[in-house]
Amino acid sequence: MSLRALPLPSVPVSVFARAPVPGRTKTRLIPVLGARRAAELAARMTRLTLERAAEADLGPLTLWCAPGPDAFLRALAEEFGAGLRTQPGGDLGSRMHHALRWALEGHPAAVLVGSDCPFLSAEDLRRTRSLLLEGSSRAVIGPACDGGYYLIALREVDESLFEGVPWGGERVLEVTRRRLKRLGWRWEELASRPDVDRPGDLVHVKDLLSSSGEPPARGRAGRDGHSDAGV
Repeated sequence: MSLRALPLPSVPVSVFARAPVPGRTKTRLIPVLGARRAAELAARMTRLTLERAAEADLGPLTLWCAPGPDAFLRALAEEFGAGLRTQPGGDLGSRMHHALRWALEGHPAAVLVGSDCPFLSAEDLRRTRSLLLEGSSRAVIGPACDGGYYLIALREVDESLFEGVPWGGERVLEVTRRRLKRLGWRWEELASRPDVDRPGDLVHVKDLLSSSGEPPARGRAGRDGHSDAGV
């Protein structure tokens, strides 16, 4: 008689992305790439993230859009079978807290990733689920090389992990670790990976800069007060 391991429960994956409108996305890269190439890069990274999430097949996939879904993001969601939701108002932390709380309803854990780390793999996502569901950890973090993180996964959500965090700065990971300790939660960390927010990060994505991809949505150049900070 052979004993087969039971399949792990479904774990939803949420992806945060901005509509790739030239002049309004990846604004810190515009001085080097120009508005259109910066938007094209954002579009390619969003597609890669959804590809990896769909390949991992952990559970329901949701694309959280800011400021709302445009034609490009709608097409991606349809292609990869993702749900579409608009990110609520507030800073990055309040939006992440909202998305994770929503995803955790009826599920034992939830994963949230940004769309500016093209090095996230399907195996990273599968390992995240295993770490949460097969051990005693209550959180998993994917550290980014710039001091932030590209992934956070939780078995429960606590607002203190997201309130008053200096998003977009070098202390995001440090602050998050400190708050996890304060909560008394055990957590695991994935391999540190670069994300792409600043001109110095472009050395990691030369292949994406030279590849062809979906054209970004067209729109008026300009800033809308958002932060390009990833998850």
